[in-house]
Amino acid sequence: MFEFQEKRKHPRIRASVPLRYKELGGKSYLSKGALTKDLSEGGVRFNSDKFISLACHLVVEMSFPSIAQPVKTISKIAWIRKLPAGDSYEVGNQFLAMSSEDERALSLYTDRMLDKKV
Repeated sequence: MFEFQEKRKHPRIRASVPLRYKELGGKSYLSKGALTKDLSEGGVRFNSDKFISLACHLVVEMSFPSIAQPVKTISKIAWIRKLPAGDSYEVGNQFLAMSSEDERALSLYTDRMLDKKV
């Protein structure tokens, strides 16, 4: 029997956090009212009403409750799949770079959410 082996370095948490994204070097954010579906210190999953190429790098901005400034990351599309209903897509996004301050804020949020699950 096949046994699933988790390959992620960081545990994923279910979280609905407001998210905006734009192409790296782009002038305006592409998302309107997007929410995360789950996230970790290594990446985020969200829905998009637009197809995003796997070659695309994004600037992702997430607004966490109780953290004053949004967390900004540079990321790449890890995978994308069309959802069965409508014209939207589910997107897996891998973080490539962020400031140490944003890294601490993300880590604090994910640790807090993991502690709530226990």
